[in-house]
Parts: sequence; C-alpha cells; structure tokens
Amino acid sequence: MGFWKKVGKALLFPHVFLVGILVPLSVTLLIYSFVFEEQTAVISIIAYALSAYTLTVVCFRIPQIIAFFKRLSTDNKYVLRWRTDVRLRVNIGLYATLAFNVAYAVFQLGLGLYHASVWFWAMSVYYSCLGLMRFLLARYAKNGAIGEIKEWKRYRFCGICMLGMNVAVSAVMGMVLLQDVRIVHHQITTIALAACTFTSLTMGIVNMVKYRKYQSPVYSASKTISTVSAVVSMFTLEVAMLTSFGESASVLFQDVMMTCTAIAVSAFILTTSIYMIVKSTKTIKNQGEIEDGRE
Repeated sequence: MGFWKKVGKALLFPHVFLVGILVPLSVTLLIYSFVFEEQTAVISIIAYALSAYTLTVVCFRIPQIIAFFKRLSTDNKYVLRWRTDVRLRVNIGLYATLAFNVAYAVFQLGLGLYHASVWFWAMSVYYSCLGLMRFLLARYAKNGAIGEIKEWKRYRFCGICMLGMNVAVSAVMGMVLLQDVRIVHHQITTIALAACTFTSLTMGIVNMVKYRKYQSPVYSASKTISTVSAVVSMFTLEVAMLTSFGESASVLFQDVMMTCTAIAVSAFILTTSIYMIVKSTKTIKNQGEIEDGRE
C-alpha cells in the first residue's frame, strides 16, 4: 500500500521543474495538433492525454501556487513596491506600450510604402497618435508632479489627439467596408485574438474606474487610451471572426454587423475625445478663475 501511495504522490505531485516542462510542451503539442489535425492523429492523441495529465497536476498544485504568491507579495520588496507605487506601475505600462506603438507604427508605414497601400498608412497614423499620447504621458510620469492645470492640459491634448485618431480609424473601417477587405486567420489564432481583445477591453474598463480614485487626469488619460485601443481592436476582431466562422452567414448580414460596429467604435472615440476636451477646458478655466480670485 505504501508503494502505490508513493507512486500516486509522484504522479500527482511531480517536481516543479517537470511541471515547468509539461505546461509549454502540452500547449505546443495542442497547437500543432489543431493546426495539422488531419496529418497528426497519433500526435493529437498524445497531446490530449498529456494536456489532461498536465491540467490535473496543475489543479492539485493550486493551493501551493496560491501560498507561493501570498508569500511573494508580502516578503519580496520589489513586489511590495509594485503593489504600493502607483506611479511606478503607470510609468512602466506607459513606456512598454509606447515602445510597442512606435515599433508598430514604423512597421505599418514601411508596409504602406512597400505596397503603396492607404490601409497601412492609415494604421500607421493610428498607432502614431497612440504613441504621441503615450509619449506625452510618459514624460509626465518621468518628471513627477507638474501641477493640476498642466495635468489637465495634457488630458485635453490627448482628447484632441483622439479626434485625429478617429479620422484614421474611420478611414481604416471605411476601407474594410467599401473594399470588402477580409482579415484571414486560422481559427485557433482568431480565438486567441478574441481572448486577448476581450481581456484588454475588460482590463481597460476596470482600470478606468479604478484609477479615478487617484484624482489624476494623467492616470485617467493613460487608461482611457488603453480602453479606446481595445475598442478599436474589437472591429478588427469582428472582421476576422466573420471571415473564420461566418461562412454560413450572408454577405448582407456580415456587412450590416461590421457597419454597426464601425459606427459604434467611431462614436465611442468621438464621444470620449469630446468629453475629455470639454471637461479639461472647463476645469482649467475654473482653476484659473480660482487662482485669479486668490490674487
């Protein structure tokens, strides 16, 4: 009895190093079997069996994983600083997304020059606008407190940039509708994009609400930009999903769905940008009147 107990424990609680190998190996085999399912029947069986075993092992280790992260959050000084320092989180997030936006804007511009395509030029303008806004906010995060009026001015400038960004986004969506552009991905890739897009949108909305308590226009602007970016991605995702999973749907249905989404996305960006401009302008004016009254 003791022998079988040891065997069961070894199977259900393998070494952490082995678990670290099983997880990426299972994911890789699953993806490979999904992409080449007709040619890899044996590999598919192995992938399903191994992934089931890996999932079981991970589930048995969930209490240990929770305990580990609890210890990490209380003992590690870097984790503690990350949890308590709002400026650090915003700073790192801004610079990371800024680097991505700049690289992707340059990439889209290069594709536009190579293919002479207005599509890629419009996408380059879109990501350039995102990069410009995040650069402006990243400079604030680096320099520290700059005064409430200056924060509101940067908030307003981001709203103005969003108006320009809305033109680029509307141009992209218009080309998709008028030129019948279809974004083709493998079904697994489309599902992964959907998961990423919905996660980004959810986190963007949550952070917009969460960071309002800090009463910082710059923090609010950074999270609003992330939400707007996720909303734009929803349109691209819809086109990809209709292409991958909407073969049975009529062309009219697809056009109506994409048109409604395009209008909703454009209206959301327009409304958000106008709100940012109006709110910041009123606040700056009121603050100026208060300062003049004190003088």
